[in-house]
Amino acid sequence: MIDEHGRLPTPARLLSPNADLYEIGLTSFAAVEVMLALEEALGLQFPERMLRRQSFGSIASIVACLRQLERKAA
Repeated sequence: MIDEHGRLPTPARLLSPNADLYEIGLTSFAAVEVMLALEEALGLQFPERMLRRQSFGSIASIVACLRQLERKAA
């Protein structure tokens, strides 16, 4: 999802999980596209409290949000 919608110059698999995606080139618009693609692919919805820059600032933070949503759904 990050590679397809994030429009970063470096493939996600080559990035550190804690690399700052915004520093690498993620825009706010691309972050929203990543979020929407994840919601559609995984059949979930990010709550308003997760709709902030920090939630999509790194691969690790995106994974942490997804894990929280997974726990709530279980």
